[in-house]
Amino acid sequence: MKNKLISFAIAGLLTASLAGSAFAADNDDHKPTIQERKHMQQARIRQGEKSGQLTRGETRHIEKQEHALNKEERQMRKEDGGKLTAQDRAKLNRQQNHLTKEIYNDKHNDRKRG
Repeated sequence: MKNKLISFAIAGLLTASLAGSAFAADNDDHKPTIQERKHMQQARIRQGEKSGQLTRGETRHIEKQEHALNKEERQMRKEDGGKLTAQDRAKLNRQQNHLTKEIYNDKHNDRKRG
């Protein structure tokens, strides 16, 4: 529970700072980093919980997938001396794209938190 509260606080702070940096980045072709995408996705999940767009089950399922993705990233970094290869980044990007679509679909289905 304490870890979730800390991650909520961090996600909130980073979302605010990322919103500012995203606004500044409109003029160039800034692609969000893996970390930035994680924080943006976490903010979307929290917003979906708060608004009732995500059920508890949907949230739990997305969080499990996100945890597995984070674990895989840590393993990739461990194998390559703390760095991600271009191939690792591409794989993580594809997985984040999938997770983003899943968050969107879950938020826009007919199920609501009761």
